[in-house]
Amino acid sequence: MSALSVCNFHVFRGERHVLRGVSFELDRGCCLQVTGQNGAGKTTLLRALCGLVEIEAGGVAWEGRPVGRRSPELHANLAYLGHEAPLKADLSARENLRFSAGIRRTLAAGEIDAALARVAATAFADRPVRTLSAGQRRRIALAALWLFGVPLWILDEPTTNLDTEGQGLVAGLIEERLGSGGLVVAAVHHPLAIAPERLRALVIPGSPA
Repeated sequence: MSALSVCNFHVFRGERHVLRGVSFELDRGCCLQVTGQNGAGKTTLLRALCGLVEIEAGGVAWEGRPVGRRSPELHANLAYLGHEAPLKADLSARENLRFSAGIRRTLAAGEIDAALARVAATAFADRPVRTLSAGQRRRIALAALWLFGVPLWILDEPTTNLDTEGQGLVAGLIEERLGSGGLVVAAVHHPLAIAPERLRALVIPGSPA
């Protein structure tokens, strides 16, 4: 039994049929790499799975049970990271983590420091986010993802704005999540540097104009 099943997603944006019957199944310990041309609908698929985009048809099953895309059961088990890091500009990196992770679960003493250290962000943890570079903000968003403690990560271009070291960091975080029984759906332009046996592929064909 697959942990996550998506069946026959159809999505229109205006009169354009963006997703046409997209389906996949994903087991725990595996990462689904979603690829396709720009505009093919990769981001739309991720946002539809999170309940942020309306679908015309299709369904989702979590741990073998059909659930709605806005089901509390599904949302309690997923975290979404889009193109832009969801951070409050006037708060420090540390304050952002305390807020974003704290509304999802109770944080034990030292967990925020551990998350900052894990993404090599300790040095700028107490600076306002508005003063950080795009790559530094991405590291803070990854620290939040690590703190959420949920099994399902849905990631849209997770290595955006990161240098080579940062891209290795993303691969390491994903490997940790998969190794602990989690699963990841990631829209990417380039393959993630994780173990091939953990990878699954979904290609979204370009939609007709």
